[in-house]
Amino acid sequence: MRLDSRGEDTQTHDPRHRARSVVWSAASGPPSCFPHDLKAPSGGAGMWKGATASIAERSHSLSTMRVFCTVFICVTSILHTYGVPWTEEKLYHTAAALTDDEIRAALSHTDLEQMWQRDLTPLLVTRYPGSTGSQAVQQHIKTTLGSLGAGWEVTEDKFVSHTPYGLLPFTNLIATLNPSAKRRLVVACHYDSKYYPPQWHGREFQGATDSAVPCAMMLELARALDEELKAHKTQNPNLTLQLIFFDGEEALFQWTSTDSLYGSRHLASKMEATPHSEGDPEINQLHGIDLFVLLDLIGAPAPRFGNQFPNTAPWFTRLQDIEKRLHSLNQLEEHPDSVQYFWPDYLVGGILDDHIPFLNRGVRILHLIPTPFPPVWHTFDDNEQHLDRSTIQNLNKILQVFVLEYLNATPVITSTPQNEP
Repeated sequence: MRLDSRGEDTQTHDPRHRARSVVWSAASGPPSCFPHDLKAPSGGAGMWKGATASIAERSHSLSTMRVFCTVFICVTSILHTYGVPWTEEKLYHTAAALTDDEIRAALSHTDLEQMWQRDLTPLLVTRYPGSTGSQAVQQHIKTTLGSLGAGWEVTEDKFVSHTPYGLLPFTNLIATLNPSAKRRLVVACHYDSKYYPPQWHGREFQGATDSAVPCAMMLELARALDEELKAHKTQNPNLTLQLIFFDGEEALFQWTSTDSLYGSRHLASKMEATPHSEGDPEINQLHGIDLFVLLDLIGAPAPRFGNQFPNTAPWFTRLQDIEKRLHSLNQLEEHPDSVQYFWPDYLVGGILDDHIPFLNRGVRILHLIPTPFPPVWHTFDDNEQHLDRSTIQNLNKILQVFVLEYLNATPVITSTPQNEP
């Protein structure tokens, strides 16, 4: 018997959490252009003492600075002269660093209680593929995004697939802030809930962490940052935000390669086969994804997120940096330590989830799923009563700052932000 990271028997439990080894790396950076024999100046043994040491240190610092400046100028010259294909701009992307006032302003519009009533409660229904609950959730997502001032374009990816229960309809929802933008930061989750057969009559599986809360967080992000996202469409027309709500993540009978990930498998294949709007037939829609951020199993208390992919480790570290900064600004609730959620050095094995069809096609992934899984996972206790409000609100804020900084979107500073301590 082999135990997984949750201490459960992988032979008798859902195998979604089995380790999966996936190794690939981003393209290497531009070549260095300074001479191979360039060396920093060095001094004799006696020059590092007293006042002479101070002069030597300044000299060494200036020399080091010249080397860095030379490298920077050379790299900039190469990029300017030869250019970088826009599909590789993601590898050199630099996020903004919001000021304290900008952070307070950005977070002044997020409201957990309103999110709970407006978005989470309508999602806490049975919503397996093809059910009336699924249709109601789809409509809620479309109506919510359509009511915002940013002007989201919401499209449906409808298809029918063979399942252990016959042919069933599935619908992915794709909301794009600026469809004409070349590059996209994708934030995704699944909105379906796990199906339980009729013998469980009388009990409803809400799937609160799995994944009603992530869906509500994404809708709250779009609403809370509506002003900033609307302005961003004109400020940076080449980079946009895309929200994807997958159907059919859960296995309907037993997790296999064909009974799971229905929506993400279909959409990844479709995007790979669809040319990008730039017109080059060799470039498909997947090439336009900068980073694919997947949210899952969020909402239980004390989540611990580990890093799964070395090639996106800097972005995972950035989440920890944001957590530390919001802690220092007293923006997080019931958060006694500067780091509680994001642990870049906490390496976890691969997890089977909606990112896999995209990962296998070369898309860079940031998978935000707690390890170990919440104890309520795939039980009828995964409901509203077992959610932790402070955790959800804190992760709302961290995610919203991450998105704004990645997009280089500038918050509008008001005179007295409501979240200012």
